[in-house]
Amino acid sequence: MKVLLGISGASGAAYGIRTLSLLLAGGADLHVLVTNTAWGILAAEIGDGKFPGGAGARRKWLARFSSSARPFRLYAEDDFAIPFASGSNVPDAMIVSPCSMGTLGRIAHGVSSSVLTRCADVVIKERKPLVLVTRETPLSVIHLENMLTLARAGAHVLPACPGFYHRPETVAGLVDFVGSRALSCIGIDAGVLPRWGEEKEE
Repeated sequence: MKVLLGISGASGAAYGIRTLSLLLAGGADLHVLVTNTAWGILAAEIGDGKFPGGAGARRKWLARFSSSARPFRLYAEDDFAIPFASGSNVPDAMIVSPCSMGTLGRIAHGVSSSVLTRCADVVIKERKPLVLVTRETPLSVIHLENMLTLARAGAHVLPACPGFYHRPETVAGLVDFVGSRALSCIGIDAGVLPRWGEEKEE
């Protein structure tokens, strides 16, 4: 499965990084698009406050958070030559994790002002799965109306609200819950958490 993972500039960088790792472990043909704002948040929230400048170094920086050796492609935010900017080469699915409210609003209204929002626009028009792991609280009426617009267009709006029935003991357990649900929306079983009613393996 060819999956495009977008990481936008919202707090919750760990969700995007864990989703990347789970997609690689799940065997996805992974393509990644990180916004410039997201790079700064990644550095602040899970890095040392700095991030590498070159494309190759940035890819290696992301790869170190994955236990899989599978390769993935990393695209620049301003690279409108990315294959998925055209409906003739649409991915099988797209996940934006985390998804800022600004990104959500632009996708909801077809404002393709960035490569990420253009790719999301293509995924919607080609009727492929689009999962938006939204990160904001509290939500305004504008946020809720944008979410409703996207849900009506067929997108999966998946707020980063972890469950607790799997008895998480770490922050990583909470992040895994959200990442697993995002993958489930596109038909991939992450296999890291029990489903409701199933026993947790020892």
